[in-house]
This record gives sequence, C-alpha cells and structure tokens, in this order.
Amino acid sequence: MPPKSARGKLRFRKTEPDLGAIALSLFCTFWMPGAVDADCRDDTVLLRGDWGQAKFTVEIADDPAERSRGLMFRENLPRNAGMLFVYERPQRARFWMKNTLIALDMLFVDRAGTVTHIHKDAIPGDLTGIDGGNKVFAVLEINGGLSERFGLTVGTQMQHPVFVGGPAIWPC
Repeated sequence: MPPKSARGKLRFRKTEPDLGAIALSLFCTFWMPGAVDADCRDDTVLLRGDWGQAKFTVEIADDPAERSRGLMFRENLPRNAGMLFVYERPQRARFWMKNTLIALDMLFVDRAGTVTHIHKDAIPGDLTGIDGGNKVFAVLEINGGLSERFGLTVGTQMQHPVFVGGPAIWPC
C-alpha cells in the first residue's frame, strides 16, 4: 500500500492532442518524397504479384567493379539470397555466366521496380550473352529454378530502397 501522503485521488490534467505534430507525422509518412519505410532495407528485396510474395536477402552490386564480378566463383547461394545489380540510370543490360559456378535466374527490372524480363536457369560458365533489354535499372540474380518455383512473372513488382527516387510501383 502506498504511503499515506500518496493515497487519495489521483488528478490528471486533460490535454488536447497536438494536431500539428500528428499532421506533420502523417505528411512525412505518406507524402514526402524519399521517405523510406523502416521495414524497407538495403539488404532485402520483396517481390509480389498474382502468385503471392517472396523475400530475398541480397548483396548490392552498384559500381562497375562489383557488377563485373557479380556472383562469379561462388560455389553456392543460400535459397532465399541473391545479388541486386543497380545502375546509375536505366540502360541496356547484358549478362553472361563467365566464371559463374551456379545456375541463376535473372530478373531484369525497370526504374519503377517492375520486372520486365526473366532469364531462367542461366548455364554456369556459358559465355553466351543474356540480353535483359533496354531501360534496365536493376537486375536480381537468384538461384536457378526459383522464379519457376515461386511463379515469378514479367510484371512482378519489386520493393527496395533503390526505387525510392521512383516513380516506384511499390514504394517503401
């Protein structure tokens, strides 16, 4: 039991909600360009479509040296892992499998985060060029066969912080 001096009626002061702070918070959350959802992380790619949703943990290759090396010399890749290649601007993207030891699926993505082309089961070590088309802003490489297993299709939407500059089809 509280001491005698603390007993008695508690008094609360009625305060009005700070409508200005609430409005600013809502504005920053929903309308501010470049605002990023706390769940949207550099090391995670989310994909969604009529088939459902998938999540991949990714490494980012966003400079010429990283993009050139990619997943070369890797003997394995965890099932829900991949590499996200990001370009400075949309452009024609061509890949090959030189020194790549594992089969890969490649999802070519435009500036809005929409998959525009999928190359399935790229053959390890194959030097044949894989053309992803024009206006490619990012490419997600995942284990070969996963795009088929998950039902990924052209039109699948991707969420990742690189699309914040948008117009992102699925913003963070």
